[in-house]
Amino acid sequence: MFLRCFRAEDRKLHASPIWILFFLLPVISAVYGTFNYLQNLGILQDQWYSLWTQHTLFYALFFYPVLVGVYAAYLWRLEHRGHNWNLIMAAPVRPLALFLAKYVVVLKLVLLTQLLVFGLYVLCGKAFAHLPGRPPVETLLFLLRGLVGGQCVIALQLVLSMLIRSFAVPVFIGLAGGVAGMLCASKGAGLAFPYALMQVGMNANKSEDLLAGQYGGFLLASALWLALFLVLAHLLLTRRDVRA
Repeated sequence: MFLRCFRAEDRKLHASPIWILFFLLPVISAVYGTFNYLQNLGILQDQWYSLWTQHTLFYALFFYPVLVGVYAAYLWRLEHRGHNWNLIMAAPVRPLALFLAKYVVVLKLVLLTQLLVFGLYVLCGKAFAHLPGRPPVETLLFLLRGLVGGQCVIALQLVLSMLIRSFAVPVFIGLAGGVAGMLCASKGAGLAFPYALMQVGMNANKSEDLLAGQYGGFLLASALWLALFLVLAHLLLTRRDVRA
């Protein structure tokens, strides 16, 4: 049942226009980050670490929540057309299986996006910044942490796109969430807000490790937020119809 839902959702990505944003936004982030690094070599003296802070500055704070918002809204747009929602509720498929299938598809897209971001980081570091050696192993850890912390953003954006027919509104909420997450992280409350978890995990715009000694709290907060949004999706899908 789940595999059939997953294949159906995954098929929506074939020749999809979201691939334009998939490539465009990480490239913009990489170009801006590399340019900013090269213009501030007198201040940014940690080489690979400094380049990482600049590459993740706009990506983690703004582009990531926007991309996830676009991915989620795109996967729900068919259900919001005509009477398709009624067909879904009457189909011999558990509604939560449909939601989880969308979640896994977006998670796959996010994983590919993270890999693209890292590839651009390495390319720019060698080709334009002419940095010696290889990127620190810690940057791969930051990448993985960003994926872990970003899962709750995926679930939240899918819930928002499930409830809101508009394509743009959930994306705008994601953008606003990224800004709010930045403010929470700057005040030391990054683990208390779902959009901030990805930023803290990626170590966005910071040379020192933001999660030093806080791995347990980070993993717990990520798991609790994810569980909360999955339970919310289950309740919405099984106890009342969502307007479409």
